[in-house]
Amino acid sequence: MWLVVGLGNPGIRYARTRHNVAWRVLDTLAQRHHAVAGEATPTYRTRVLKSGDREVVLMEPLTFMNLSGEALANWRGQHEVSADELLVITDDVYLPLGTLRLRARGSSGGHRGLDSIEATLGHRDYARLRFGVDAAESSAELKSHVLEEFAPAEEPVLQAAVRFAADAVECWVSAGTLAAMNQFNRRVRMEDSET
Repeated sequence: MWLVVGLGNPGIRYARTRHNVAWRVLDTLAQRHHAVAGEATPTYRTRVLKSGDREVVLMEPLTFMNLSGEALANWRGQHEVSADELLVITDDVYLPLGTLRLRARGSSGGHRGLDSIEATLGHRDYARLRFGVDAAESSAELKSHVLEEFAPAEEPVLQAAVRFAADAVECWVSAGTLAAMNQFNRRVRMEDSET
């Protein structure tokens, strides 16, 4: 079993915000592979799909971003997953819009959702896919920036990058982290937005 956790915040208020871009990636994967509803608890909801011969669980924590690890801990209380079978997708305000950065391990970079995941696991050795959502104009505006929706002018690149991120997840499942890093660690080009 492979687990892909998309970090975000529950509720309509946050659905289209920068902080919830990972949930758009999960939605794309679910649509492509005709995922079926999985477990739903007060702390997470899941969908399950088949990618080749592998079962992949898509999880959306319902604990709000800063407590994402709580949802993962609850899921792990019922299921087993190794660090090699876990991928966490999150927004990144330090990357330009549409830039993907997949890593096999690393620090949270100050992202509180990743901090929470790390605290739950007790280590940093899990794959994470960072999705660039552009920087705030200042550190004081960071909180409002991640909770705002994308501008209409950003949508073409955003939609292309969401598809590209879904491709990266599929590659991660089928070929592993290194192969996905080599192919997908870059910024989506304008021509990608036209496909």
